[in-house]
This record gives sequence, structure tokens and C-alpha cells, in this order.
Amino acid sequence: MEKPDAQSFSYSLSLDKNGFIPLYYQIQQALIEKIQAGELAVGDCLPSEFELARSYQVSRMTARQALHNLKSRGYALSQKGRGTYVTRPKLEKNIMHLRGFTEDMKRRGMMPSSRLLAQTVLLAKGVLTEQLRVEEGSAVLQLRRLRIADGTPMALEESHIPLKHYPGLERTDFSSESLYKVLRDKYGVRAAWADEVLEASPATREESELLSIPKNAIMLSISRVIMTTAEIPIEVACSRYCGHRYRASIRVPTTTIE
Repeated sequence: MEKPDAQSFSYSLSLDKNGFIPLYYQIQQALIEKIQAGELAVGDCLPSEFELARSYQVSRMTARQALHNLKSRGYALSQKGRGTYVTRPKLEKNIMHLRGFTEDMKRRGMMPSSRLLAQTVLLAKGVLTEQLRVEEGSAVLQLRRLRIADGTPMALEESHIPLKHYPGLERTDFSSESLYKVLRDKYGVRAAWADEVLEASPATREESELLSIPKNAIMLSISRVIMTTAEIPIEVACSRYCGHRYRASIRVPTTTIE
């Protein structure tokens, strides 16, 4: 059965205008229910502020707040020339747990895959030699991958791995293999901890094209150095996540609160 578009879809709802629940919240929840029920699928257009205000007989400010909340919760995205459309809700990225993309997506019940953008052997220099604790000119494997879940581009990852510890790693086909699984199964590597830095920055032109997001969209950038229990660097990496698809979370022990 063909799905109706935003113009023909009925958004009529009897709002409780005398209750304590704000009207914008009632509209927001009604739209979320339609998304969760499959009446509105990812990529479907949502009505404009004007259309919502007319359908629900509310002010445009109320309609605007409902759409704003949908976008802030990751259920919708606005793009110039396209309007506002349905997206996947944001995924929580718990930065207190070291977990690879493949394992993370499988735990969420999603199908992970990767598109290999580059697999190159470089000579370490500058800051990279310090981060990986290798000598200048040491062989380093560089991997650039587009990370995908259920067919949707989610992130761009660039990794640097010192080959002195993992001879032959560069011959692995990482278009189909998980880096951490190969390191664990073939080389017996066990990650112990990581230093991570989180930043928010605009998407580059390449990122906007590969991830199908607007130019200058906000990205969640996580730079990390992963270490073994023997204090040997495993990997220096930078993961760039779509800001409207991810948000970082952390549990802080109460002992840190004075």
C-alpha cells in the first residue's frame, strides 16, 4: 500500500486544550507514535509549521516547537530545499565502554557493514610517532572506513595501527573484516583502556556527501588512543559520527561530586 505524503496525510487530533500537558508536546508525541507505528517511515516528509498549525488548530509557534523537539530528539531533520523529514532516533554512544562499531551495532539489533575508503601503509612521523610510541619512519597501517548500520551511513572512521606489533595485518581485507576481531583472534590483543577527546565540529564537504547530511552539519568527533594492559598503543583513531544520529553519554560516579 502506497504511503501518503505530508500534504495528503491526516494529522488531525483532538488535543486536550484545557489540560496540563502542553499542546506542542501532545503534537510531538502524536507524530512520534506515527513514526514508531510505521505510518511515517525514515525519509518521509513531515508537514510544515503552517500545515501542522492548520491541522491541529494551534499557533505556528506551537507547531514550530513540536517540530523543534522532534529534531532535537533525533526523529526529524530539516534540509534546505527538502523540508523536514523523518530520521532515525539518536543512538546513545556510551563513552565509558570500549566497543567497536561492529559489536556496538549488533548489540542494538542492527546490521553493521563498512565501505573501505582507504587501506594504506604509511611511514609514521610527527605526533603520530608519539601517540603510537614508535620510531620515526615506522610502518603504520592507515584505514579509512565509512561505517554503515541497516544500510544507513552512520560514521567515518580513520585508524592508524603500528605494524611492528602486528606483522601482516596490512594484508587483511578490511572491507569485510572487523579490525578489533582480527586483532583479538589473530594477534591475541586485548584492549585495556583508552584516552578519548570529544569535540563538536562541522562536517566537511566529503563527509556531507558520504554520510548524506547537509553541508556544515554538526559532527560528534571522538579521537582516541587505545592501549593494551601492557601499556602498548593498539590504535590511534578518529571517529566522526553524524550529530543528528548520535549523542554521547557518560555515567559519573557520585564520589566525584563534592
